[in-house]
Amino acid sequence: MQNFEFYNPTRILFGQGMVAKLAEQVPADARLLILYGGSSAEKNGTLAEVRAALDGRMVHEFGGIEANPTYETLMRAVETIRREKLDFLLAVGGGSVIDGTKFVAAAVAYEGDAWDIMTTRGACVTAALPYGTVLTLPATGSEMNCGSVITRRQTREKLAFGNQLVFPRFSVLDPTKTYSLPLRQVANGVVDAFVHIMEQYLTYPAGGMAQDRFAESLLVSLIEIGPKVIAEPDNYDLRANFMWIATLALNGLIGAGVPQDWATHMIGHELTARYDIDHARTLAVVLPSMLRIRKAAKRGKLLQYARRVWNLHDGDEDTRIETAIAKTEAFFESLDIPTRLSAYTIGADAIDGLIAQLDAHGMTALGERAEVSLDVSRRVLEGAL
Repeated sequence: MQNFEFYNPTRILFGQGMVAKLAEQVPADARLLILYGGSSAEKNGTLAEVRAALDGRMVHEFGGIEANPTYETLMRAVETIRREKLDFLLAVGGGSVIDGTKFVAAAVAYEGDAWDIMTTRGACVTAALPYGTVLTLPATGSEMNCGSVITRRQTREKLAFGNQLVFPRFSVLDPTKTYSLPLRQVANGVVDAFVHIMEQYLTYPAGGMAQDRFAESLLVSLIEIGPKVIAEPDNYDLRANFMWIATLALNGLIGAGVPQDWATHMIGHELTARYDIDHARTLAVVLPSMLRIRKAAKRGKLLQYARRVWNLHDGDEDTRIETAIAKTEAFFESLDIPTRLSAYTIGADAIDGLIAQLDAHGMTALGERAEVSLDVSRRVLEGAL
């Protein structure tokens, strides 16, 4: 296991009714901007609860943050903050709204071209506004980490940044806020959390016994409850477990001290940027092919995954590995999430453009050992057709 430093300052307020505690978390003299996405937060009553909890405070609102938050929209929020001299942010929504809020928090204080934040992967961030979150869609873990993914519509770029200055100060997680979510979004969230865990777990054996067992328990739990959270949308215990698993999947703990991959995500980002496919659905397409193409490099962990997660003990090693990958695909498909590019009418003629995008963004040596070259990425995409 590698040396590591683990830092996570986010306070979690978990459970039904916790939105009422917002007044205790937001400074009384804060000049606040509430950021949200479309109309769902308004329709399901979450925004009304937030407003009630902050009654009497100085509050502005900014809506319209997209499912793939765009630089163009977020910069309008930055202009509002600067014009109104606001000093605290509250994200109400899922990972996209929270990711967007992280960018806004960093961009307000940045004096140069704010897109530098993305091209430097957050290295240029030296200050950020404080913010909290009210989570309505479990999926990304953004409510308890310092990472963010933003799209620039004009150039069709989708890049990620991270910086410890953009950890949320607090996050409110009320499982009842997920009851009214479209089932498509719930299914996306299950797959998103699953692949987040896989990116940190399925690399090569590194002696991280606690991290491995923790990751495996989260994977097994998602496999068990994934179909149930869709079939029983008002089941509090199921939604509560799902919400907490999605947070634990990417709050840094299972990845501390062990190698991490993230090549599936980088390729998936290019699919979303070019074809506007839901992020989780790109992951469901890329991951199985990635595991097959990189079977030799990931052999030790694939066998462990087959044994501990899918309970596969019989047959030769290659058969067990292929069965585990096939079961992963079947799990995604059971949630009505396709695992082939053809489901999105994307054919072989699209691959050159995707590879060019990876090249333009410097994604030429991805993976836990930096072995995923453009040639490997091409084979992964070809395997996903």
